[in-house]
Amino acid sequence: MRTKIFESFERCKKEKRPALLTYTVAGDNTKSKSLEIIKSIARYSDIIELGFPHNTPIADGAHIQESSYRALKNDITLNDIFKIVKSFKKSKYVKPLILMGYFNSILQYGQISFLEKCKKVGVDGLIIVDLPHPENKLFANLCMKYSINFIQLVSPTTTKERIKKIIKDSHDMVYYISMLSTTGGKLKVSPQKILEKYKRIKKINPKKNIVIGFGITTKTIASLKNADGLVVGSQLCREITRSLKLRQNPVTNLSRMVHNLKRKII
Repeated sequence: MRTKIFESFERCKKEKRPALLTYTVAGDNTKSKSLEIIKSIARYSDIIELGFPHNTPIADGAHIQESSYRALKNDITLNDIFKIVKSFKKSKYVKPLILMGYFNSILQYGQISFLEKCKKVGVDGLIIVDLPHPENKLFANLCMKYSINFIQLVSPTTTKERIKKIIKDSHDMVYYISMLSTTGGKLKVSPQKILEKYKRIKKINPKKNIVIGFGITTKTIASLKNADGLVVGSQLCREITRSLKLRQNPVTNLSRMVHNLKRKII
């Protein structure tokens, strides 16, 4: 199955660069502004990640939590997020879109209803932070039935045997968490060490697209550009906060920031 996520990676490989994945929280700081942001940054981003806000996150650092707080204050719901996705998929610079969040939101919505809605509005992939392998097998198989990528997570502490099983059961993309931290922390490990670990994971199945997340910023992105893809999230959420405090337009500022990130990996 050649998905839009797979095709996006193939296009980036032809251009001899990593895919740029950008993460923002749906509804930050308003529903309409959130849509404007992803439409604007999609001009430079290869894959859009959109988080559904949660009041008790596991891995989200302070910047993403602040974004989530603003979105929740505006009473954002999953149906609102689906409307954002649907509108985005009709925009000029449409790119593959991944929803990222927690499983209890999906359980409350109903797994089948959620996946049906995802397919209807054009969601390309899902990252469910608190649904690890092998407990996610049933849901991951359901995702495949709806032509939606279920994206597996691996970390520096995941054993080689476990990584092999996760990669075997993965779809078009695996997300490598570069360090033991919440999002937005400073890079605690040298880019060289991250890439050494990354290459060992990549060697297990070179055909799988593996992206690196956590600690990726304007300062660190160029040193990690040998990966299949790089995820920037906390820096974008921090920029929304900064823009709002300075009464500037976060759409313009984020677009400029993502353009700059892209230039560093070309």
